[in-house]
Amino acid sequence: MTSIRIALASLEIPSGPQDSLERARVGVQAAARAGARIVCFPEAYIPGYPWPTRPRVPVDASFLEQAHASIARVAGESRIGVVLGTERIVAGRRRLTALVVQPDGQVAGYQDKVQLDPSEEEDERYEPGNTRQLFELEGLRFGIVICHEGFRYPETARWSARRGAQLIFHPFYDEAEPGAFQPSEFADPRNTFHEKAFLCRAAENNCFFAAVNCASPGSPTTSAVVRPDGTLLGYQPYGQPGLLMCEIDPALATGLLAQRYRETASCP
Repeated sequence: MTSIRIALASLEIPSGPQDSLERARVGVQAAARAGARIVCFPEAYIPGYPWPTRPRVPVDASFLEQAHASIARVAGESRIGVVLGTERIVAGRRRLTALVVQPDGQVAGYQDKVQLDPSEEEDERYEPGNTRQLFELEGLRFGIVICHEGFRYPETARWSARRGAQLIFHPFYDEAEPGAFQPSEFADPRNTFHEKAFLCRAAENNCFFAAVNCASPGSPTTSAVVRPDGTLLGYQPYGQPGLLMCEIDPALATGLLAQRYRETASCP
């Protein structure tokens, strides 16, 4: 297939659930007008990620179902695919997840967060998912890893690459903490390892890697797209809201190193 334009929605942190829905709808429409074929949003953009210092506004299953249906409608109207960082409730338990919508507005499925951050397991706030799947849009095969699992568990990205993913989306959430380093250039050696992990996930699997965060003042980690050889294709200026638009050529994602991995039996 030829190159495809993707968009990462590095939007402002929403003030609440309803604001998150309105911002996401506008983001989908803006990405479509800019010519993107698929747009990805940060982790739990709807209803908003429960950062420790940020008040949590609880939402029920009804709100989430209506919000997901609303995003699916605007995706179909705009003829664009969507990967929406959100939540869903399964058998009464809340999960962090990514909703995937096709350009015709049909829901392709969900990728739940399997490897939760330890803080997300406290008080059983979230339940981990237990399955992974590959998605396809207009011939582009992609997988999804959510925040902590993409940073700390490279196996999660490799799962998709070994099954033919040419692109891995990485919706995550990170904002400034008091006294933290504030970068102005991508992968600054003085910064934490997180942005370097983007480069590694792409290079070790020979696939594109697209990570998306909210834009906030002093943000220590930004949105970026990395080529299959581990070189940076583009990144969003720190703290600046907007759409990061990148053209990717899926043919460059050979998956060679991921395919060469030799799985061995467990030691007795």
